[in-house]
Amino acid sequence: MAKRKIDGVLLLDKAHGWSSNGALQKARWLLQAEKGGHTGVLDPFATGLLPLCFGEATKFAQRMLDADKGYRATLCLGRVSTTLDGEGEISESGVAPHDAAVIAAVLQQFTGPISQVPPMHSALKRDGKALYEYARAGIEVERAPRAVTIYGIEQVSYQAPELVIDVRCSKGTYIRVLADDIGKALGCGAYLTGLRRTQTAGFTLAGAVDITAFEAMSMAEREALLLPADALLAELPEFVLDDAQFQLISRGQRPRINACPAGEYRLYAGAETTDNRRFIGLGEVVVVGDGCELRSKRLLAGL
Repeated sequence: MAKRKIDGVLLLDKAHGWSSNGALQKARWLLQAEKGGHTGVLDPFATGLLPLCFGEATKFAQRMLDADKGYRATLCLGRVSTTLDGEGEISESGVAPHDAAVIAAVLQQFTGPISQVPPMHSALKRDGKALYEYARAGIEVERAPRAVTIYGIEQVSYQAPELVIDVRCSKGTYIRVLADDIGKALGCGAYLTGLRRTQTAGFTLAGAVDITAFEAMSMAEREALLLPADALLAELPEFVLDDAQFQLISRGQRPRINACPAGEYRLYAGAETTDNRRFIGLGEVVVVGDGCELRSKRLLAGL
């Protein structure tokens, strides 16, 4: 099957059991896309939002890797798991509290900057091997704590022993570790029984499609679901280049510009009106001497 040059972002609602790469390759095959990449691993155990990038959009996928995330997590209190989730050996560890107010007070202890020790059952590398490879061999290695930030935890429901919470957090947060730590703080133990990613940066599950529905669509319907590449930079201000500035930056030069706040910008060329301009990439305004200049960071091909 011939590959096509397809550019855009697909919001995929990944199903349980799919690896992130497996879901990417399936979607890429369905689109017959030349190039594709995902925006951060979502474990096969987990479901939910997995933005997939195709073609020129892959140039900006790193921003999604670094973005804040949102999750709905389901915990079982009073039991623990060797893997901190439902895939390990489960054992009794205590009695789940009956008072939801007790749980609410403990959850607040985990908001703000916290430290986490990465779990042994993770893809984090040590000496070229993933930690889960050591774990499967019965070897535990020392792991340095990581600083992460929990922006908020909301208790959605509690019917002992099942606790459902919504978590907003920084990149690199291990929700399995958070579940285990919550269980320890409650004095009864806990493990993660379900995890669903609900948000990545400004993207949510609204408008996301599962792979089964995507496969049932026509090619035109699939393409219609793709967001433009600049959707990955939606949080940045825009800068519209005039013809002279565009000619300079497309040749790798740095045009001088009028006073403008320093920082990153979405770059567009063409008329000021939205309908007649085109996205050309990511740039940065830098203060130089008594003026400013515009530098390119990632530009689309074929300008």
